[in-house]
Amino acid sequence: MASVPSANAKKPVKYFVVDAFAEAAFKGNPAAVCLLEEERKEEWLQAVAAEFNISETCFITPISPISESSISRFRLRWFTPVAEVKLCGHATLATAHTLFSSGLVDGDIIAFETLSGVLIAKKIPTIDTTSASNLEKTPTGFHIELDFPVDSFTDFSLDDESASLISEALDGASIVDVKRTKIGDDLLVIISSGKAVLELQPKFDALVKCPARGVVVSAVAPSDSEFDFFSRFFCPKLGIKEDPVCGSAHCSLTPYWSKKLGKCNFKAYQASPRGGVLNVHFDEPTQRVFLRGKAVTVMEGHVLV
Repeated sequence: MASVPSANAKKPVKYFVVDAFAEAAFKGNPAAVCLLEEERKEEWLQAVAAEFNISETCFITPISPISESSISRFRLRWFTPVAEVKLCGHATLATAHTLFSSGLVDGDIIAFETLSGVLIAKKIPTIDTTSASNLEKTPTGFHIELDFPVDSFTDFSLDDESASLISEALDGASIVDVKRTKIGDDLLVIISSGKAVLELQPKFDALVKCPARGVVVSAVAPSDSEFDFFSRFFCPKLGIKEDPVCGSAHCSLTPYWSKKLGKCNFKAYQASPRGGVLNVHFDEPTQRVFLRGKAVTVMEGHVLV
């Protein structure tokens, strides 16, 4: 780990750990949200993310409003334990939840300036959610809607070598289709059934060798599940063997399944051991994906260095 420059030994930084896309604590996907009063050096940001050692640690810095009537604006950056990423859904949801629930913003809209452009988060009335075997059934709080760009994809040509490698990485799962995403540089791998997604036991040594940043695995959900599609996301190259719930993956999953299923509104389930529910809308004319979910704050404290 890179040493932390002494020049960054300033006042303690307030942080929250939030479980995103979750109805209850210890479900969904955890993110650390650090509230900065001023910009910090990248070495320090990465060192803090490595210290938290969860899928994402994000840092927000307030931006002065353009006018008195402007909505609250923040600069937002996301880091895995080993690298900065261009787009992250669950950590953005966690950040918006932190700002809304702590009273740090006025109103129900926040604008985040990010490496993927301006992202809007809105507090919205509670919407209906469905149950799953590893989700609690006691909904509380409010929902947040994230306005994200589509992560477009292209066809991925499977030669014998890559087909063999991906099949090995996914423990011999029957592969139906493979795409490559543009923003995430991930492989979107469609397999035979939702049941196969649930039962998948990936081979991480082989996943690291796959020709992409990470691998999103998905299939149509079982007809009796109340969901439209299941997914899982594996990204060992960024220090995340399995991301519990990945909002940004749904920026490619949603347009993919929109074309296949002929609809634009989805209830999606990320079938990791922690599990997570996403209510998603695809706006094809604007090429935007609206991710809706809830979050729960589980920890708070200060970074002292």
